[in-house]
Amino acid sequence: MSEITRTQVILFTIAALIALFGVADSTYLTVQALTGETAVCGGSANCFQVLGSSYARIAGVPVAALGLVAYFSAFSFATFAGFGYDRLRKFFNLTVWAMFAFTLWLLVVQAFILHAYCRYCLFSAAMVFILAAIVVLTPASR
Repeated sequence: MSEITRTQVILFTIAALIALFGVADSTYLTVQALTGETAVCGGSANCFQVLGSSYARIAGVPVAALGLVAYFSAFSFATFAGFGYDRLRKFFNLTVWAMFAFTLWLLVVQAFILHAYCRYCLFSAAMVFILAAIVVLTPASR
């Protein structure tokens, strides 16, 4: 454990809260995918096209379920990092950068392969971008 600054505590708290929004989003989409229900997309055909595509599953597992695991991990790591656990801060950073890379791929799929966008996916992308910004903005430990 190391000494942690007030700024770091605030940023890790914000990161944990943002990750909880991601947990909620991905939980909803995971439940919809596993139960076969249709997500409420406000009548957006694009949303249905993305969530029903072959890109929405990897080896039969909904991508949203992978997002749920990633967001929960980011939440847990951010919480512990906020208490000064350096190793878990590194795990938080690694998790967020992996999420960022995968999010970029999913945005490319939506833009250039499917030519359709899902509101839930874009919300998730925004959360990942905010988490990445927090990783960049968080000052190093003393």
